[in-house]
Amino acid sequence: MINTLQNKLHEEIPLTKMMDIKINSYTDTNLITTAPLDININDKGTAFGGSLSTMTIISSWSMCWLISQELGFDSKNIVVIKNENSYKRPVTKDIVCYTQKPSNEELQILKTKLEKKGSASIKIYSKIIEDDKECVSFEGVYVIKLDDR
Repeated sequence: MINTLQNKLHEEIPLTKMMDIKINSYTDTNLITTAPLDININDKGTAFGGSLSTMTIISSWSMCWLISQELGFDSKNIVVIKNENSYKRPVTKDIVCYTQKPSNEELQILKTKLEKKGSASIKIYSKIIEDDKECVSFEGVYVIKLDDR
């Protein structure tokens, strides 16, 4: 499933290919995405803020896509409607983003709303971490809408 997601990102969102965003791993608890510093760098030699923001938004969008697939929905309509990034320290190495999978309870609520209404929102959290220190924290609200409703 992560290979399908990787291809989808690079084919449908060209910026992800230009940034060389990679799906590193996906488990029951999180999604890890990466991007090289050398092409996402600013004039200070650290990761560009726009790249960091894009990483958290795309990684969280990717989590929503993976969840919708797991729940048996093939939604092509996933959008971020609200988000906030907090930049705590500069990123000086390749970018590593950890996106937290929502709890089973949150996933069940999402599934029920999708089944009943054809759309639902969910909050997703991501962090960019370097040397065990949080550099960027992200909170976003995404809407998943079923295509056939």
